[in-house]
Amino acid sequence: MKVFTGADELRVAAGEQLGVSNRMTIDQQRVNAFADATEDHQWIHLDPQRAAAGPFGTTIAHGFLTLSLLPHLTDQVYRVEGTTMMINYGLNKVRFPAPVPVGSTVWADVTLAETTELTGVTRGLQLVLHTTLWVEGVTKPGCVADYVVRVYF
Repeated sequence: MKVFTGADELRVAAGEQLGVSNRMTIDQQRVNAFADATEDHQWIHLDPQRAAAGPFGTTIAHGFLTLSLLPHLTDQVYRVEGTTMMINYGLNKVRFPAPVPVGSTVWADVTLAETTELTGVTRGLQLVLHTTLWVEGVTKPGCVADYVVRVYF
């Protein structure tokens, strides 16, 4: 894990690959729970028998499920000490180049693409983390996102 002790270290690291997260398996139970939480009950995610005859040969994770895992996965790659608060600020760009089949093992590769000074009352930085979610055995990533985090000191 890459540990930053302040804003100066973050500024210097812009453009640097921070590392790779631990691997995790996307199981059907997680996909079902996400479907219930978001009311997205498409058969391609939930019906293994029907999905077996579909375009991917199995059920697949929701794209937004893979996206929602990015905070968990990036937290395994880097930490900033001495903050008063860190928040998810949004996303600049998101793509889902390949499906994530249920049962797949995934991990994230994280690069600190840029840092920008926050102006106003609170001192801080805005980070853009270029994050790629890889799927074991698949050549294209399951998700590519520029994930924006604000760090306050």
